[in-house]
Amino acid sequence: MAPRANWKGYLRLSLVSCPIALYPASSLSEKVSFNRINRKTGNRLKQQNVDSETGEVVPRDDMVRGYEVAKGQYMIVEDEEIEAVQIESTRTIDIDQFVPKDEIDERYIDSPYYIAPDGPVGQEAFAVIRDTIAKLNMVALGRVVLARREHVIALEPKGRGLVGTTLRYPYEVRDEKPHRTDEVWSL
Repeated sequence: MAPRANWKGYLRLSLVSCPIALYPASSLSEKVSFNRINRKTGNRLKQQNVDSETGEVVPRDDMVRGYEVAKGQYMIVEDEEIEAVQIESTRTIDIDQFVPKDEIDERYIDSPYYIAPDGPVGQEAFAVIRDTIAKLNMVALGRVVLARREHVIALEPKGRGLVGTTLRYPYEVRDEKPHRTDEVWSL
């Protein structure tokens, strides 16, 4: 079965834009996963959410999100509050800048996507953008909202399409220096 686009929108470079689709370039479908089984009965086990103090099972309707503000103290955050601050997607990847590929630290690389024109109408504009990136011999950086979160995406030509790689933000990448004084790096 052919992969399904998991995002559709537009790619824009200056005054040129075209409809595109992002397809996942990697898959976990071949990954082996295991279920937890009751050794005695052979039946699959279910997980339940249990109150840490009372030990009682908590019904789904009583579950909310909470942010720990102090040890054991939580600020409840309702779904409506989260929805109110979600980033609104423009469904457009605007190319902001170009950088040499070797300036992107490999620790920032997250998820790869194949990018293709979405339909025959935008193929010519797509080719113009792809060929411009190729002629510059650089990587184009833009922003895209995927799964309600804004990501930086690096675009580079690949055959007749583009590969877009989402990048981690600096706060998501740990420093390579040891964090404890008794920890020593060995090479």
